[in-house]
Amino acid sequence: MRRNRNIVSLVSVLELPAAASQAPTAAASVALSGQDRRIVEAALRCFARWGVGKTTLDDVAREAGYSRATVYRLFPGGKDALVDTVARTEVASFLDAIAARLDDVADEGLEEVLVVGMAEAGRRFSSHAALQYLLAHEPEIVLPKLAFAQMDEVLRTAATFAGPWLARWLDDESAARAAEWAARILLSYASCPADGIDIGDEASIRSLVRTFVLPGTLPEGEHSA
Repeated sequence: MRRNRNIVSLVSVLELPAAASQAPTAAASVALSGQDRRIVEAALRCFARWGVGKTTLDDVAREAGYSRATVYRLFPGGKDALVDTVARTEVASFLDAIAARLDDVADEGLEEVLVVGMAEAGRRFSSHAALQYLLAHEPEIVLPKLAFAQMDEVLRTAATFAGPWLARWLDDESAARAAEWAARILLSYASCPADGIDIGDEASIRSLVRTFVLPGTLPEGEHSA
């Protein structure tokens, strides 16, 4: 049971927390000391190498160059506390990176906002070594997070997060619908890749946006390239 709890905690990176999605700045950064950050980064490397279940605190301590006692001192809750910190840190990094890219193109139109935001999310998702390890070796843990009620929560939070950038071009209902549909498409291809679709490539994402997102968002004729 503990192994599953640890893995579920890590993959909560998929469940963008509402508290981090209240503002377009995505001010969700987790404050870590230098030692804490070194241990979190070491844990991520271990998770990418062996998975969460097989990684021990001794493994993380060795990877970080610290003693096991130091890791316990900084994370008194042991492995559960460390995994929780890793998950929160990765969520914050994910949101902050997307927010920064969206700020860069906020004035360039709805299509550009959608393309850049989705591509940045896609790059981050597909290059996250620990998360990709889980998808490859423990899909029964990750994929339920993308289905049924869990998926509804992911989509609601994605809509809340993206809303401020989309609201410049759309009314609130349309902005929420566009964000939700963009998230559905991105997560679908992220969890089940398809030939010819690269979720980290803006040209590939642009084709998806023009084909599947804009037609259902803008009045007929306004989405033509």
